[in-house]
Amino acid sequence: MDGFVKFTSQSQGRDRIFRATQYACALSIYLLRNNAERKDLVAKLKSLETNMSAGRKLLRLGNTINSIEAAKRTMRLSDRVLCLCLTAANINRALYFICDNVLWATSVGLIRDVDKESWSLNSSRCYFLSLVMSLTRDVYVVLQLMTERARDKSFKQKMETHLGESPEVAEAVVPQLDAFVFLLLESLRSHPAVAVDTLKNVCDLFIPLHRLGLYQSNAGVVGFCGLMSSVIGIVTLLQPKFTLKP
Repeated sequence: MDGFVKFTSQSQGRDRIFRATQYACALSIYLLRNNAERKDLVAKLKSLETNMSAGRKLLRLGNTINSIEAAKRTMRLSDRVLCLCLTAANINRALYFICDNVLWATSVGLIRDVDKESWSLNSSRCYFLSLVMSLTRDVYVVLQLMTERARDKSFKQKMETHLGESPEVAEAVVPQLDAFVFLLLESLRSHPAVAVDTLKNVCDLFIPLHRLGLYQSNAGVVGFCGLMSSVIGIVTLLQPKFTLKP
């Protein structure tokens, strides 16, 4: 109970609960869209989804400053690739939050004569670029782990044993591909935070891809991916060991 209270007392924790609820509603609406007997339930879910989205926009009002401060910290990283990827991701995230704040201010009537569609597209573009840079960081970290793992003598023996265990499989599968997949899985297994962060970013990527029209899916896929990434986000807050640093 103490952990739950601590989790909900954080603005990030509340945002992720709201986000999970929002995308759970979106997925449920898609699954029930053709059920005539559930029209009232669908209407309630749509209202709840809208309220969750509005609540999240309010909770994110201070996130622009947080992202700028994060960008300042990542600019000091000695690893140039991590420095570039994380700084670019944080800057784009800050721009995304600016667009999000303008959309919120427009929705509550604080700002008028704003092209909401244009700001919404710019918001999705910044979100997309932020995720691309975050995924580039993930790939870079995975490649580093694989390189370190491949140099380990004990791992080389383990791989040779694996490749020699099933000769009939080795005949059907390209040995180099089998070795690469084995190395990749072992590297991710030894560093679960990298695997969790990559999975979360991949799930999130479907949201701006759909909104920008770069990859046409449907509301069900967006709802499912959003729900998955939200649950992963909640897990990383509850279990910091699954958070990838820096």
